[in-house]
Formats: sequence, structure tokens, C-alpha cells
Amino acid sequence: MTTIFVAGSINIKNLDRQVKERLDRIIESGFGVVVGDADGADSSIQSYLAEKQDQHTTVFCSGENPRNNLGGWPVHYVAAKAAPGTRAFFTAKDIEMARVADYGLMIWDAKSTGTLSNVLELLQQKKKAVVFVNKDKDFVNVGNLEQLHTLLSRMSSHAHMKAEQKIGLFSRLNALKYEQSEMFAH
Repeated sequence: MTTIFVAGSINIKNLDRQVKERLDRIIESGFGVVVGDADGADSSIQSYLAEKQDQHTTVFCSGENPRNNLGGWPVHYVAAKAAPGTRAFFTAKDIEMARVADYGLMIWDAKSTGTLSNVLELLQQKKKAVVFVNKDKDFVNVGNLEQLHTLLSRMSSHAHMKAEQKIGLFSRLNALKYEQSEMFAH
């Protein structure tokens, strides 16, 4: 079964009609959905999937209890080595969702480093993401570095600085660039 990692920025509380239409197509296709347990986009995604009575959703959480599981779905507990409540603690579940998914659907505010990190993680694992840029109300496909740069062009310089501070954006881009150049060298 194809599995889609669906996630988004914590400050996005309402899903755009276009995102709901994408989720409808995922449900109609019988694809599996993996979603986190955070407030914001995660809980909005869960709420929509619960309303649609989706039977193929799994909630991922770091730690012992999901913060949200609005559909009473199976829970995949991820053992995080980091201290509870830290960025690294919650990132553990995101890395695991990227690993088990075939594709990503991200809802992004053009500044959230967590959502951007998910896109980078998928790309690093040679998987594609469709990113709904909430402020622009459109989708950006990200399956290679060129498409990633198109996505990054939607960010303000301040958001770029924050991404560098929080997730080491520049070094992660360089690592992706190196990986892609190695692929073409062989």
C-alpha cells in the first residue's frame, strides 16, 4: 500500500479547500496516511481524516502518549533518545514517518522549520513531497534540488536565518547537493 506522510506547520489551524481535496483523493485511493500528534496542522489533518472516517491512518508520536489522536487510530510509538519536549525528541517521529512513507504532503507557512525539515528528510531519502504553501495558496512539487530551491524562494530572509539557526539549512542543502552530484558521478 502506498503511504503518504501528511504534516504541516503548527500555526496552521485550518486546512485550505485544496488541501482537503488532496486528502479526499488520498482517502479515495485507499492510501495509508501517517500523521503526527502535534497541535496545529497535525490535529487539523487528524480532524479532517476523522470526519471522513479514514481507516488507513496511523498516528506517530514520540514518547508514551500521543498529544492528539482524534480518530482513535493505531499509534506508532517512536523511541526518542532526546530529552522529552525538545526539538530532537519530536523530530524522531518525523524522521520515522519520512522513512515509512512513499511520498509527503506538507502544508507549510513558508517559515516553519519543522515542516521544512520534513521536506528535506524526504528528499534525502529520495522521496518526493508536494508542499502546499499556505500563504500563496498553491502547491510546489519537491523531488530534486532545483524544486527545493523553488520552494525555498517562498521564504523571507528572516525565515531563512531561522531555518539556518534551528535546522542547519545550509549544511543540509550542501549534503543534498553532494549526494546528488555523487549519484551523477557514477
